Amino acid sequence: MFDTLQDRLAATFKSLRGKGRITEADIDETAREIRRALLEADVNLAVVKDFVAAVRERARTVELHAALNPAQQIIKIVDEELVSILGGETRTIRFAKRPPTVIMLAGLQGAGKTTLAGKLALWLKGQGHSPLLVAADLQRPNAVSQLQIVGQRAGVHVFAPEPGNDSSRVDLDRPTGNPVEVARKSIWEAERKLYDVVIVDTAGRLGIDADLMKQAADIRDAVHPDEVLFVVDAMIGQDAVNTANAFLEGVGFDGVVLTKLDGDARGGAALSIARVTGKPIMFASNGEGLKDFDVFHPDRMASRILGMGDMLTLIEQAEKTFDAEQSAKAAAKLTGQGGEFGLGDFLQQMQMVRKMGPLSKIFGMLPGMGELKDQINNIDESEVDRIEAIIHSMTPAERDNPKIIDGSRRARIAKGSGTAVSEVNSLVSRFFDARKAMTAMASGKIPGMPGLPGAGANRKQQAKKPKKNARGVSGNPAKRAAAAQGGAAEQPVDPAAAFGQQMDPAALQEAMKDFQLPSNLSKMFDQGK
Repeated sequence: MFDTLQDRLAATFKSLRGKGRITEADIDETAREIRRALLEADVNLAVVKDFVAAVRERARTVELHAALNPAQQIIKIVDEELVSILGGETRTIRFAKRPPTVIMLAGLQGAGKTTLAGKLALWLKGQGHSPLLVAADLQRPNAVSQLQIVGQRAGVHVFAPEPGNDSSRVDLDRPTGNPVEVARKSIWEAERKLYDVVIVDTAGRLGIDADLMKQAADIRDAVHPDEVLFVVDAMIGQDAVNTANAFLEGVGFDGVVLTKLDGDARGGAALSIARVTGKPIMFASNGEGLKDFDVFHPDRMASRILGMGDMLTLIEQAEKTFDAEQSAKAAAKLTGQGGEFGLGDFLQQMQMVRKMGPLSKIFGMLPGMGELKDQINNIDESEVDRIEAIIHSMTPAERDNPKIIDGSRRARIAKGSGTAVSEVNSLVSRFFDARKAMTAMASGKIPGMPGLPGAGANRKQQAKKPKKNARGVSGNPAKRAAAAQGGAAEQPVDPAAAFGQQMDPAALQEAMKDFQLPSNLSKMFDQGK
């Protein structure tokens, strides 16, 4: 969604690189480019003016940090201002002191409220809560049935005492139940069956009208929600701000939920709605799956927009997805402590990575991937499917020890996986290369570089003992004399003692007993006579 804005800002910052200091002309030019980038992203005009004015003022007054170049300083300022207009701090659900906590969803029809209700319920369930979905949308055809299906997929219960409108009915405008009464009864149901969170899905309309506002206000007054969340489609642009203001005046809300962040719109609504309404963006939905739902972090979103990635979100997703025990076993095998890392282990790790989401999404969270955007978007997920098919066509022995895969085995594997023998050859060859590199890195070495301090080759060097002569005696007279006196070699010795200075005459005489000049060295002394 923010690709256009990201590209324009990256081009703007690139022009500042290599400059020793920032001039007034540089600041004005950068401010103009940022303004154009935000306007092209469909950000609200008032928000753009405030943002650019703040960046220009800070760029003129800030004292440049000695460790940062001008481009980095401007990026830091823009990043902080982006975080500010996106809401500043992360905020999630405020739970009631006495359950149940009531959450009411409001918004226009088509914004994705019903699906988001299921996503929010699944997220709350993962946090240890027991949510109850309430079908209070009795206007839209099949809305009740849709919520029941979503609730079933999420594994949460749905309170639906009224069937609502059905697509088979002739008169769809005729009400089939009282949504206010449904919402009121849901609180009794939650208290009776000990649900600690109630999520009320209300009706939407194709536009702002008095009936929608009155119905939403009546439901609000009936259930006294702890949180009213305004659900907005991030792809509708400037109209999102107008709709949000209308709901704020007519019903009121405590937070915003952005849906369809995975779309290809310009994303101006996401950058405008928090500043214009003064309400924080609490959650974001970025896909069709029920798990495509995240807490909205303004600082992480700003980092993504500036092409700096989102490592914290990536780490959190990895912690949820990866099996710690399996990962520890795989790491032990790479260091040679738990057997040899095989294709079966590689398959397990690859499957856990895929559970985190599409590979393009995962790579997009890595810092600096903005410049490889086209390559990331062109990642062929079917290639991973082919790799899985090839590995699944192997026997357990072949997965554990790929070295036994000879020509006949490769032909059988290719036939079983529906691939060519060349693809099997390529996979096995690349696996050996990758395992070699991973093993080297796990051992503390980077391929093509010397061993890291305290690891790899250096450990072997540190383990070497000091050399001794054939008789196992130190070649240093001072140390040899100290050892003969009872092991005082551990004490610090004056470097000059190595040449016999400051030694006890008796000890020096004893040390010189075994000293012999090479036989051919006497000729040198004879020549000097």
